[in-house]
Amino acid sequence: MQHLSVNRRAIDWTVFRADVMRTAGSAQTIPDAFPAIRRALANLDDNHSRYVARNGTALSSSSIVCRASDPGVVSVPAGIGYVKVTTFAGGFDSVSTGFARSIQESIRAQDGAGIEGWVVDLRGNTGGNMWPMLAGVGPILGEGTAGYFIDPDGAEERWIYAAGVSKLDTITAIAVPAPYTLQRPNPPTAVLTDGRTTSSGEAIAVAFRGRPLTRSFGMPSCGLSTAIVDYGLSDGATLFLAVSYMADRAKNRFGVPISPDEEVSDPAQAVQRAVDWLRTVRKP
Repeated sequence: MQHLSVNRRAIDWTVFRADVMRTAGSAQTIPDAFPAIRRALANLDDNHSRYVARNGTALSSSSIVCRASDPGVVSVPAGIGYVKVTTFAGGFDSVSTGFARSIQESIRAQDGAGIEGWVVDLRGNTGGNMWPMLAGVGPILGEGTAGYFIDPDGAEERWIYAAGVSKLDTITAIAVPAPYTLQRPNPPTAVLTDGRTTSSGEAIAVAFRGRPLTRSFGMPSCGLSTAIVDYGLSDGATLFLAVSYMADRAKNRFGVPISPDEEVSDPAQAVQRAVDWLRTVRKP
């Protein structure tokens, strides 16, 4: 935590350690130390880190509650494409590739010369693995650098989409076989978010920020826009630690709720405002 936490520069580690050890008291086993572990997570003050014991017991501490109204069934008129990017908690395997492919297949099925623009719906996306999501929406997002992880020391890692592949710098995360390319690349795009757009869901919202011909609608995201790295511990437990901020293509850092360009509290009205805006946009 002291060497890698996203908040490491803001924490007095002498006070932190003393507080955790005082909470631990006379603990003699790892379960005895759970209150101290929870205290440490609270003192990190990132609302995102968590600890999962070998037996599956999960500990966390967050002051954030991610809530939103149910967006219900979405209907868009002819000429507007619609893609829902849902939560996905898988790893880096064929299931993840299949998830990314399913998004691209949805795009393929709707695409045509008459499509004026696209709605990318991230509402209710509580996170998981961002890389299949990024690979899936890549045909709409467009190729190149889409965002960054930036740590407290300023070290950067790029998020990239290119030819069906999502990458962290030069490392391939997910590769979609025979990726789809839009008939009209780089289209006008409306992005929808709400209070349950969280973590990796927020990463996709960040990826669209600063993209030309893009506007976001809905409500601010949850505010867990930090990168989590998992560290295996000696007894088989895992520490999931927030280590860096999400940042958009202009390197604006988050770690806080992501506010839409146009705040709309009614989920149905958010869709309508997105459609109305798309119909006013003309590609140069």
